[in-house]
Amino acid sequence: MKILAINPGSTSTKISVYDDENKVFETTIRHIADDLKKFNSIQEQYEWRRNIIVETIEKNNISIDSLSAVVGRGGLIRPVSSGTYKVNDKMIADLKSSKFGEHASNLGAIIAKSIADSVNIGSFIVDPVVVDELLPVARVSGLKGVERRSLFHALNQKAVAELLANELKVEYEKSSFIIVHMGGGTSIAAHKNGKVIDVTNGLDGEGPFTPERTGALPVSNIIKMCFSGEYTQNEMFKKLSGLGGVVSYLGTNNLMEVQTKALNGDENSSLIIEAMCYQVAKDIGAMATVLNGKVDAIALTGGIANGKEMMQMIKEKISFIANVYIYKGEEEMLALTKGCLRALNNSDSVKEY
Repeated sequence: MKILAINPGSTSTKISVYDDENKVFETTIRHIADDLKKFNSIQEQYEWRRNIIVETIEKNNISIDSLSAVVGRGGLIRPVSSGTYKVNDKMIADLKSSKFGEHASNLGAIIAKSIADSVNIGSFIVDPVVVDELLPVARVSGLKGVERRSLFHALNQKAVAELLANELKVEYEKSSFIIVHMGGGTSIAAHKNGKVIDVTNGLDGEGPFTPERTGALPVSNIIKMCFSGEYTQNEMFKKLSGLGGVVSYLGTNNLMEVQTKALNGDENSSLIIEAMCYQVAKDIGAMATVLNGKVDAIALTGGIANGKEMMQMIKEKISFIANVYIYKGEEEMLALTKGCLRALNNSDSVKEY
């Protein structure tokens, strides 16, 4: 069965075609800033991105008529359990209205359904960012009326957890793991018996800082900034996500560039890299307490996992907790495909939104 997988990001769209679990084609379509400036919202990019995707796969001699199904990255919908979901009208309505927030990943299901409907095949999403398996105690924030939410890299987290379980020859549903996804955003999660029972929600300002996000901050100082009259609400949101983290300190989100400067003796770059690793390690330690210290293994994954020196810094602080495994990059396209194949091979496994 031939599966088209679509993974829209803020400045790129990843697409792949698999024949069962064998990769036929994969590419990342980069979207330049001048093109993106033409649109006032993510939703306005729909037709433009869809056309680029169709043109790209046809240029690579892949006919839409040859597809068995289309699967998209799950966006900001209402909280759901882990699994594969058929894209239906209710999901599309929530995504188009941005009812639960606006993000490029919202286009995944919308484009998938549009392409699939054009040739009368099924469309699906797998483990969207809103997968919610939190313990009740993990939802309590410390301020009544404000509840902690589960927003994280569920797709890659779940895929890496399965890889780790296979490598250790154990069942994911009977294991306790800490999985750390590190990229433009970072999420650190406690996986217990097949469920993510607690996680740092980087979109809401939790966890360590990243190349573009601030992570957790001293709240009183932020309140003062909000009421200083110097910034609009949108400017404050941009400071927290987009202009925060490494960008705010060093003026760049290119972590490879920062690491190179650090290795060449730049003290400021070295301090920021060390601080990021310090914060990641500290939150891993916090997740170890969620698991009562009984951690079978820790996995570090995402684009930042390619940085050897950073991985070593983190490992030095956490290796006393459990053995540490590194999975460079991400497993999202294959994870989307596998979830879609499960749906095609076992319709009973498909969930309804």
